[in-house]
Amino acid sequence: MSELAREPSVRSAPATTAIRLDGVGKTFVDARTGAPQTVLDDFSLTVSEGELVALVGASGTGKTTLLHVVAGLTTPDRGTVEVGHPRLGVVFQQPRLLDWLPVRQNVVLALEAAGLDPDAADAVLEAVGLTAYAGSYPSVLSGGQRQRVAVARAFAVEPDLVLLDEPFSALDELTARKLRLLLQELWMSRPRTGLLVTHNPLEAALLADRVIVLAGRPARVAAEHRIERDRPRSAEDPYLFDLHTRIVAALA
Repeated sequence: MSELAREPSVRSAPATTAIRLDGVGKTFVDARTGAPQTVLDDFSLTVSEGELVALVGASGTGKTTLLHVVAGLTTPDRGTVEVGHPRLGVVFQQPRLLDWLPVRQNVVLALEAAGLDPDAADAVLEAVGLTAYAGSYPSVLSGGQRQRVAVARAFAVEPDLVLLDEPFSALDELTARKLRLLLQELWMSRPRTGLLVTHNPLEAALLADRVIVLAGRPARVAAEHRIERDRPRSAEDPYLFDLHTRIVAALA
């Protein structure tokens, strides 16, 4: 069987590697025209243990498809996917809360599904500043508060691998800034591996250890930058502003 034709496989990654994608390909069929749309073709990526990698690119460059492949939500047509940690925390663009359950119970369900102590919900809600809303229903919360619940739910299970799919893009900038700071604080409290999908170059520079710029379709790596700054980081840092400028140039 040729390299391109081999069956996709998913297995455990080596101890020092949290995520490894090798020769991954994915083609979708356009629902309107019926034409094939190849999003990924022979794409490879390695994320080291404890590293937070940001994928930055315009719409349609395969960022979310890559994240979904890692999460097991999308099966690649070919290639190898290795994920070193079975316990994942995922934060989507929309909170995807259960509106008929109070905030605390939304977090408790995640803990119970992971076989963890439900009472751990209290500590994580305190960490995201939502203790006062533990008994409230999601429908009465603001967009930023709902996304805080989503972050709490993802981090409550003590994940070794966190996947973030445009987590703050639906929020106003002021709220997004507060949540970026919250995410940095959570990462400093316990380093873990992460994959962040975003179209925001500054957000990537603020949060990630390494930024990979994707372009084209199928996706290709247009640029790659390692962030030489400790957390917490500030958007006013000239180093990060310069990096932001270089990422934007690579996207052009």
